[in-house]
Amino acid sequence: MSEAQANVTVTVNILGRDYQVSCPAHEREALERSARHLDEQMREIRSTGKIVGTERIAVMAALNIAHELLSLDQNQGEAKKSIARLNERIDRVLGEVRQLRTG
Repeated sequence: MSEAQANVTVTVNILGRDYQVSCPAHEREALERSARHLDEQMREIRSTGKIVGTERIAVMAALNIAHELLSLDQNQGEAKKSIARLNERIDRVLGEVRQLRTG
């Protein structure tokens, strides 16, 4: 097995607790960033004082992160549609320019 395919065990700290997580070596940095993001979300929720209990805080953080992801997906889809419309306009204008040059 190549080094890039080998799994590593990474220790991440979330709300003051250490968790051992196995992942492919090449995904270690992404896992660590994800854990930091989750920890930040959970700390922010806990700091409001409105939600008590690690499990409930984790569920709220998961919902917030899922919402962020879905919003990004929707924005990306809208951007792709805008780019497609612009490409169509460019193609149309280029076609008109070609006709003017040959006509």
